[in-house]
Amino acid sequence: MAAGDTQAAASFVRRYQARVFGLARAVLGDAAVAEEVAQEAFVRAWRHAAVYDARRGKVSTWLLTITRNLAVDALRLRREDPVDPQRLLTELLDGERREDAPQDEEFVRQALHSLPREQARVIALTVFYGMTGKEVADWEGIPLGTAKTRLRRGMAKLRERMEVAGDE
Repeated sequence: MAAGDTQAAASFVRRYQARVFGLARAVLGDAAVAEEVAQEAFVRAWRHAAVYDARRGKVSTWLLTITRNLAVDALRLRREDPVDPQRLLTELLDGERREDAPQDEEFVRQALHSLPREQARVIALTVFYGMTGKEVADWEGIPLGTAKTRLRRGMAKLRERMEVAGDE
């Protein structure tokens, strides 16, 4: 494929199309947008096939990483009503319990309330806004290592909480 062989490219697409589309669909939840993302992933793989290095990992991992990055970018662009991160954080971390809130929304709110505030903020920015560690560090005005540590510790606490909730 790196040499421009269209037969190799066609075989490559046939081999990985279900996995690429499946990942895009899982991230986006919309088949039409997932098709566009999958197509773009294969176009990028075709264009950059020469830079793929088998010593760094499997070709499937490389292709799925391309797909995931494109899907996350598409997800960010699709947001119809962008919400200010500060407003979302306030609502999630300080908001009152709503009786009409879906059960899983309330579970997330309670789980975030159970964490130290700085860990909850980093998780919310990462999960709900797709921010990278660097972006979170810049947003919060903290060192990158601190942002990563808060995220790692907060996620570990959330995992524990979910395991306990699953046992109940």
